[in-house]
Amino acid sequence: MKDIGLAEFLDKLARTDKLVIVEGAKDKKALESLGVSNIRCLNDRPLYKIAEDIAAKHKKVVILTDLDREGKRLYGRLKTQLQFLGVEVDNYFREFLFRTRIRQVEGIKRLDQQILAQE
Repeated sequence: MKDIGLAEFLDKLARTDKLVIVEGAKDKKALESLGVSNIRCLNDRPLYKIAEDIAAKHKKVVILTDLDREGKRLYGRLKTQLQFLGVEVDNYFREFLFRTRIRQVEGIKRLDQQILAQE
């Protein structure tokens, strides 16, 4: 995987036609403010129902749950269920975040603002 910077990462994420799955409303709002669309929040419904709904409409997704313990657990369970239903999970964006100090999706916006302030 080519090493890219945050600006290019955000551009690629904003241009993706894949459904982007996040944990909550704050994550969704942060990504929308950076130009990302086609976002779905996980809610209090069972994950298998969410996976079934997603699989009925999408063949490729990006799962951007937080990189903390709970986010990793959600990622693992959701990825397994989606793949079982024939949905391709793109890990490119998640792997990028693991190489940064960002551990929560809403933190992407804060890091982007810090970089812009330094320029």
